[in-house]
Amino acid sequence: MGVVREAVTHELHGAAFHSYVAPARGSRELCAWRLEVAAGTAGVEHRVSREEVLLLVSGELTVTVDGVPGEMGAGDVAFVPAGALFRVDNTSAGPASAWVTTSAGLQATLPDGSRISPQWAR
Repeated sequence: MGVVREAVTHELHGAAFHSYVAPARGSRELCAWRLEVAAGTAGVEHRVSREEVLLLVSGELTVTVDGVPGEMGAGDVAFVPAGALFRVDNTSAGPASAWVTTSAGLQATLPDGSRISPQWAR
C-alpha cells in the first residue's frame, strides 16, 4: 500500500468519512480514516464491535462512551472499547476533524437493532 495520498469518501449520519486504510485498499488488519463532523451535528448512538481510537485534529467534539460524555479539544484522544455504546456530537459553531483507527471488520449496531458494516472498515 505504501503512501496513500487520496481518500475514498463516504457520508453517513451527517458526517464524512475519508478512508485511507482498509481491507478494500490492501490492509489486512487495520482501518484508518479522517472523520469530519459539521457544526451542530448530533451523532447517532451505536455499539461498536471493535476498539476504536479517535485523535481530534481540529475543532471540538463531545464523545459519549457508555453514557459518559467527554469534551474533546484538538490534540485530545478518545478510546472506545469493543462492545461500548458510542456517540459523537459536534455542538460547537465550527467543524471538527478527527483521525480514527480501528481493526478491520468493525461493525456497528444502531438503536433499532440493525447492524452496519461501514465501507471504510472493510
